[in-house]
Amino acid sequence: METITSSKGISRRELLKRCMVVGAGLAVGTGFVAGSTATWAMETKYVAPKEMAALIQMARDIYPHNHVADQYYAAAVKGFDSEESKARIADGVAALDAAAQGRGYADYLSVPWELERVEILRGMEQSSFFQTMRGNLVTGLYNNKEVWPLFGYEGESYSKGGYINRGFDDITWV
Repeated sequence: METITSSKGISRRELLKRCMVVGAGLAVGTGFVAGSTATWAMETKYVAPKEMAALIQMARDIYPHNHVADQYYAAAVKGFDSEESKARIADGVAALDAAAQGRGYADYLSVPWELERVEILRGMEQSSFFQTMRGNLVTGLYNNKEVWPLFGYEGESYSKGGYINRGFDDITWV
């Protein structure tokens, strides 16, 4: 099997060896979060990679779509990797972890069942951390043009003559 090496000299295999797999298919290393298959990765500068992995899992639990890959959730939370957000994210993830520990788990990422993670989120639904995440995810996830085809959305139609002559009344489920 061929080993692919980056310009910095680390192979994909070495990358996977150097990281810890957490949550559902996420791998965490020094300064990065990646899909456990190493098909995508994102660097983190201010937020700890494990905290970013928790945000990605939280995003998936708030807006669950099995047909949407983790890389799109990662893109949706990437904006929280800032110096201004660092402390708020650390506190919010610590609250998630504390709630998971209250249920007998090591942290939020180690909770194996989506329903249990959703119960944890319901318990903190009124917190400013949860509300900030939920609100930003609406635009961060659903305004991503790469995600639109996954939902069958073609984008705005004004520039294409509107919806009237472009499938406005072709629904078959009514």
